[in-house]
Amino acid sequence: MAILEIVKYPGPVLLKKAEEIHQIDGALQKRIDDMIETLYAAPGLGLAAPQVGDSARLFVYDLAVQDEAPEARKGPLVVINPEIIAMEGEEVEEEGCLSLPGYHEKVKRALRVQLRGLDREGKEIRLEGEGLLARLFQHEVDHINGVLMIDRFSSLKKDIFSRKFKKMLKQGERF
Repeated sequence: MAILEIVKYPGPVLLKKAEEIHQIDGALQKRIDDMIETLYAAPGLGLAAPQVGDSARLFVYDLAVQDEAPEARKGPLVVINPEIIAMEGEEVEEEGCLSLPGYHEKVKRALRVQLRGLDREGKEIRLEGEGLLARLFQHEVDHINGVLMIDRFSSLKKDIFSRKFKKMLKQGERF
């Protein structure tokens, strides 16, 4: 297994819709293992393939360290070609992103979601999440669709983010 480099904003792969996966083979299994290793090294709760430079509809996650989500403590999980099929409720909570390290902001998301996709063996799965797990599903599916959490900000928050980002670039810093 290898730890992959996490693509930082504004990496082009983060800004485009990822491609559907049609073949589940040994190469994909290795990529999944590398993503899991990278997730733990980051450390993060979830990691989408575009975040490691791969334009594929795939994410891995593990909420094992979160007391709020005991139902999610199943070890690292994989979702291939995920699609959100139902959403309900609303909440605004703080979010972070491995592609925007150190940056946190409140984001409005659905409180509950249902997700459909494939597991790492190619079997169809349906998952439900509430609270943090629902937020994670939405965040990772957004990555796969070329949407970042900053795209969900109000115009005022986007403007503040843009000014901070430009200032960092001027000073030679990066996220």
